[in-house]
Amino acid sequence: MIRPATPQDVPTIARFIRDLATYERLAHEVTFTEAELGEHLFGATPRAEVLLAEDGDKAVGFALFFHNFSTFLARPGIYLEDLFVVPEARGRGHGKALLSRLAALCVERRCGRLEWAVLDWNQPAIDFYRSLGARRLDDWRVFRLTGDALEALA
Repeated sequence: MIRPATPQDVPTIARFIRDLATYERLAHEVTFTEAELGEHLFGATPRAEVLLAEDGDKAVGFALFFHNFSTFLARPGIYLEDLFVVPEARGRGHGKALLSRLAALCVERRCGRLEWAVLDWNQPAIDFYRSLGARRLDDWRVFRLTGDALEALA
């Protein structure tokens, strides 16, 4: 079952984010508090949405996403920031169900695209995404400003 997350799910979402960061070898970059996460997901101005995958009464995965905008299409899109399914629940269709629900949201919201990034070493994920018909954008590179560089530019 796929369902939208609620404020009561913040501890579960936080655990999934930490588990994903560990899997991606990026646990050292996790600095949020659950209060901050809850504010940005469910506060006065939500900045992202979360879908949860459940197996029975247990949450086994999540997709965290937000809207972006395509100037070329003049339509919104959905950017999937994170997708994670706990290892013991992988291979049972939860990841595909989360992506299918996101695709349905794109259609319902008249979005022009659904996109995300994947680490270049994560071949199982790359193979999974390709099996769904996703294609890699070879000509694009992601750039990021954070910390001191962001402050200096501001």
